[in-house]
Amino acid sequence: MSEPSHTIRIRVDATNPGQFFACCGLLELAERLNPGALGWFENDLFVISEGPSLKALMARIVVAELKQLDTDDTTASPIQISPPFGLRLDWWKSGDKTSSDLKVWAGTMESFRIARAMQHAMRDPVFSSAEILNIGMVAFDPDDLEKKVEPFYFDARRGPNAHSRDVGFAPNDLGMTTIASPAVELLCLIGLQRVRPVSAGKPRLFDYHTWSLPLPPVLAPVAAAGLLPDAGARGYRFESWFRTGQRKHKAFITAKLITTSQP
Repeated sequence: MSEPSHTIRIRVDATNPGQFFACCGLLELAERLNPGALGWFENDLFVISEGPSLKALMARIVVAELKQLDTDDTTASPIQISPPFGLRLDWWKSGDKTSSDLKVWAGTMESFRIARAMQHAMRDPVFSSAEILNIGMVAFDPDDLEKKVEPFYFDARRGPNAHSRDVGFAPNDLGMTTIASPAVELLCLIGLQRVRPVSAGKPRLFDYHTWSLPLPPVLAPVAAAGLLPDAGARGYRFESWFRTGQRKHKAFITAKLITTSQP
């Protein structure tokens, strides 16, 4: 049964690709809970209408079972999100160059463990506010609350501080734990299942577009690719940037505005 319809407004920095795709993920989950939900960007807000309240949506998200579908693959197994969402996450397994470049985690990073840690952190009531994408905290493994878990690095506020040439040493290489934005990390992972950026013609360089028209999730990929007539759309370009000297781990970094109108 659908939740009563409400309007959600959350603050978003459209130059942060992690926040942009997190909005896409939130719309995806809202529409699966309330069929008919619509989303769009409005100044520094992302708006979802005809959906559940943010409090009701978050209450469902944080208790939804996440299942590791390949028990032999701890680093990149597809993940199933239980009903009422009923969503399979496996975009990083498609084998194409875009998915490979967008997969920011590598090595010993365990995607399922990270996703569960971000979900568990979001149980804090503060995540039912308009600042959901700006709430930072250290995330812990829900199976062992003494163990800290580093995020995926979708949040562009983390990337520039991860490489030794930027801060004088490599936090990642030293195993340091820092503040994560759990909602950005988990919802971006979800948003990328349906909505992907478009290659900008160079390795690991991508474009995406906001949209100002109320749209269902099924049309979000078209809008994000900049293919809809929309005078209020904005185009952005970002890099999925190597954040360690081994050139395996990546991070989304802040996007630059490339256009303010559709062709």
